[in-house]
Amino acid sequence: MITTVLWDVDGTLLDFAAAEKAAIRKLFEEYHLGECTDEMLLRYSGINKTYWERLERGEITKAEVLVGRFQEFFEQEGIDSAIASEFNQKYQICLGDTIVYHDNSFQIVKSLQGKVRQYVVSNGTIIAQTKKLNRSGLGALMDGIFLSEQIGAEKPNLEFFDKVFESIGEIDRNQTIIIGDSLTSDICGGNRAGIITCWYNPEKTEKREHVHVDYEITDLHEVYRILS
Repeated sequence: MITTVLWDVDGTLLDFAAAEKAAIRKLFEEYHLGECTDEMLLRYSGINKTYWERLERGEITKAEVLVGRFQEFFEQEGIDSAIASEFNQKYQICLGDTIVYHDNSFQIVKSLQGKVRQYVVSNGTIIAQTKKLNRSGLGALMDGIFLSEQIGAEKPNLEFFDKVFESIGEIDRNQTIIIGDSLTSDICGGNRAGIITCWYNPEKTEKREHVHVDYEITDLHEVYRILS
């Protein structure tokens, strides 16, 4: 019996790719950087992914991720990388301007209120996630919100989850599930924390990382079956 659900936000409850694309294109226009093509966005996304994975491995800091990814991207595209820090600050704000739910996630979370306890667990920045959760209405549906910047540790570190459970209070880890799209962050973190894991994999990506997945779903509506 599952009594507690830990939800990832970006790429799980919300379509992060859509928000990312809209935010970067808006800022390219604001900074008069020319057209940001799909090919450029794909290159940026690849760079961004490697930086977050390095953070998860403890190789770099969050600050180095946020600015470094844009510095590298701009240098590759022949853009003055001196604007990277300021660009990132505005980017964090713009990320919350585009809200696209995955699989009608708002209604799913709302329908589970009172049936299970629900919490957000995210490595996203306070600025970006606060705006997203407020504008999407998802924040108001949760029993609590845990952001790595506030906790002082990142998923998949056990310290992150220990602090979450310490804040929640009495909790049975055998009755707790984390639902997320990242094998390296959400699922690996769930393994370390000793809780049930549910990998949201709508693209049906092949599992390559050495992690244990209890459930794999391609649509968030499948969560009902797992919780029942």
